[in-house]
Amino acid sequence: MADAQLPPGWTLQQIREVSGDWEAVALDPNRAVKWVAGVGALKVLHPEIILGFHSLCLVKPVHDDDWYMGSLYDDGSIDCWSAYDDLYEALRGL
Repeated sequence: MADAQLPPGWTLQQIREVSGDWEAVALDPNRAVKWVAGVGALKVLHPEIILGFHSLCLVKPVHDDDWYMGSLYDDGSIDCWSAYDDLYEALRGL
């Protein structure tokens, strides 16, 4: 987990308070992440930051300001189906 990072200006405590998940963690971004929303919308995302919330997660890709919500699978891969402009809104949407 040495490569896991938090969003600039956010602490893990703040993320837990806003999300309501007291077990939220920053995850290593070195994993397979796909955008799967919509017909034919399969796209590989290259994560910079991943926040884990049990079986859900939020992903901020490199060179993208949006946050993507998705399912975190047992093998570590992630399928995202929803996007948010703002981390606060994404945390509230969990």
